[in-house]
Amino acid sequence: MSTAAPSLHSIRPCLEGAIPAIMATCDPDGTPNVAYISQVVYVDAAHVALSFQFFNKTRQNILRNPRASVLVLDPLTAHFYRLHLLYERTEDSGPVFESMRAQLAGIASHAGMAEVFELKGADIYAVERIESVAGEGLPAPAPRSGLLHTLRLCSEGIARCTGLDELLQGALQGLQDKLGIEHAMVLMLDASAQQLYTVASCGYATSGVGSEIRLGQGVIGMAARERTPVRISHMTHAALYSHAIRESMDAHAAPDAPPLRGLDIPYPGLPEPHSQVAVPLLSAGRLLGVLFAESPEDMRFGFEDEDLLVAIAGQLAAAIDLLQAAPDAPEPLPTPTTAPPVSGSALRVRHFAANDSVFINDDYLIKGVAGAIVWKLLRDHQHTGRMDFTNRELRLDPALRLPDVADNLEARLLLLQRRLQENCPHIHIEKTGRGRFRLCVLRPVVLEDA
Repeated sequence: MSTAAPSLHSIRPCLEGAIPAIMATCDPDGTPNVAYISQVVYVDAAHVALSFQFFNKTRQNILRNPRASVLVLDPLTAHFYRLHLLYERTEDSGPVFESMRAQLAGIASHAGMAEVFELKGADIYAVERIESVAGEGLPAPAPRSGLLHTLRLCSEGIARCTGLDELLQGALQGLQDKLGIEHAMVLMLDASAQQLYTVASCGYATSGVGSEIRLGQGVIGMAARERTPVRISHMTHAALYSHAIRESMDAHAAPDAPPLRGLDIPYPGLPEPHSQVAVPLLSAGRLLGVLFAESPEDMRFGFEDEDLLVAIAGQLAAAIDLLQAAPDAPEPLPTPTTAPPVSGSALRVRHFAANDSVFINDDYLIKGVAGAIVWKLLRDHQHTGRMDFTNRELRLDPALRLPDVADNLEARLLLLQRRLQENCPHIHIEKTGRGRFRLCVLRPVVLEDA
């Protein structure tokens, strides 16, 4: 009894890139050429995309003779399949190209080989036939079940949240509890600085809240810049995630300029990740940030995990957008409270106007908009004794230089709250209602504007 030919969908694990594929082509005279190929990517049930990086013999052959065969290996069953392909076209833009380029660039950024890994195009091939190669293999793993129910549980958890802090922590807890993802973080976009900053994380020794990633830097930065998911399932020790190191300019800075060394909050990622996936947070066509997960295991995130995370990220982005776009009209004033007693030695808080960086007792706290906010709050508190503030007044204060659109004020306040919790518990911010918060100062403060 004949066995039905495998479908492209049924062999998708072969297209994860864990093991290089082997491609065979012929020139018009029938002379064969065999080469390894960087990427064989699932496009749809009838097409795959192959990476075009070099104008080599394989490329020359395809342009003159459009037929090829590609040998792929299932990394879980060690079973080979031969794809018989017909070249149709090359794309140098669009979702398939951008996704392939982002993945290659994400890998390349780890090793400083961006130009070597540069993708020139995505070659689209029709899959005419798939041939199962005879040979012994390993038993196939049991199919995963209950993925749609898992998505429902995560979605319900997100839908119940009424505040940004609750939303971010709840989403990450859902990834841990429902998907078994132990290491994850959410980063928000600072559009003016063209970088992302961490606002929530789980599973790391330190939270890394406030750590920054440039657009285009690593897996996270590429997912944000290209607005497409980037998934790497088999990172090696040579492709570890590296946080960009600022070059110190202290020797050339003016005496009263803000110190640059030490303004990098340590990135909280795993020292040796083997799998990573970064999904952009998009709402109404706008980039809000990135949802990122990683694992010390190879092949931890497959295409089904990516599908789940894209769905979760879509709802998370919509919820973030909704919460941040809520009317600024604050709830009624909270019940007046007596200022907490102030005691102990004075805290020296120094502010550098050049970049709004703030240091407490010479230890870096925060910079940028969040730095400008904490400086305003401390000055108002010292001059007038104020403790209670509203989001609305911050948005109307021109000195803070909030962007006109998508100011992410709630995310910046949350970032500031977390940085104070971790680095200066004698000063803290607590939410007192919708659009309201309170600044609590427990030690004397000496303010210095540099």
